[in-house]
Amino acid sequence: MALRYVVQTGDPVLREKCAPVKNFGGELNALLGDMKQTLYAENGAGLAAPQIGVPIRVVVIDAGEGYYEMINPVIVSASGEQCGAEGCLSVKGKQGTVVRPNRVKATYFDRNGKKHKLTCDGFFARAVCHELDHLDGVLYTDKAQEVHDLPPEE
Repeated sequence: MALRYVVQTGDPVLREKCAPVKNFGGELNALLGDMKQTLYAENGAGLAAPQIGVPIRVVVIDAGEGYYEMINPVIVSASGEQCGAEGCLSVKGKQGTVVRPNRVKATYFDRNGKKHKLTCDGFFARAVCHELDHLDGVLYTDKAQEVHDLPPEE
């Protein structure tokens, strides 16, 4: 496993529509290990592969409900509404207010190619929506009602 550089706003990879994963195995497993290590090192709730310069449909999420690896994820339904603050590892120093569904149902594959279903709500649903947007080249700043600078860290 290795820490990866998290690309920042302005890098064209963040605006790409990512390709589906077709090959499961060693290379994917190594990428997932790197993504997990990078997510925790950056203190994030989620990380999408394009954020480390790899334009494929892979995200990792740990929004307090456990660690999830999602390959070729798809939101199949969404309901309710929540409005809250979001930040992004690829948009350092900023935060915005974004309206998202309060509950989402998704399907995805694990690293072994097994299909799973997920139903989540609240912050976990927000994280899933945020990360899956990355796979289509969408940043939270595109959807935010407002974006502001965070105070500098001391």
